[in-house]
Amino acid sequence: MEDILRRFWENLIGRSSGPMNLRLVIQPAVAGVLAIRAGLKDATEGRPAFLWSAITNSAYRPELLRQGSRDVGKVFVVAAVLDAVYQLIVQRGVFLLELVVVATLLAIVPYVLIRGPVSRLAAALRRRRDRGVWPETFKGERQHGR
Repeated sequence: MEDILRRFWENLIGRSSGPMNLRLVIQPAVAGVLAIRAGLKDATEGRPAFLWSAITNSAYRPELLRQGSRDVGKVFVVAAVLDAVYQLIVQRGVFLLELVVVATLLAIVPYVLIRGPVSRLAAALRRRRDRGVWPETFKGERQHGR
């Protein structure tokens, strides 16, 4: 068991300097962009923050998980396929647990961590704008419809 865990951590760390390491930046960035879009939509539609609602409110959970899987599902699949290709090139085999962990870290974790805060920030800015407490630099733009 100790050998398996050691190999697991060495393989995870090895991905940062191995071939195809650019995906370690691109895939979380894509997941982040999708999370930002979803968070802004949540704020516009007045929906609660994603992760907290998914954990605490069973009424919202199915819909939130469906939305999240629809948004980040493709990124997760691409992350899994690219990690499988990486493993075949570097390790000459595919280790399923490593593949799932890496795909989750590259796609799902950034999405979940970004969507809720973006939603809350956008909702707070919207409330502030609606109350008229808005920075001077934006007041002129709002009045002119820009």
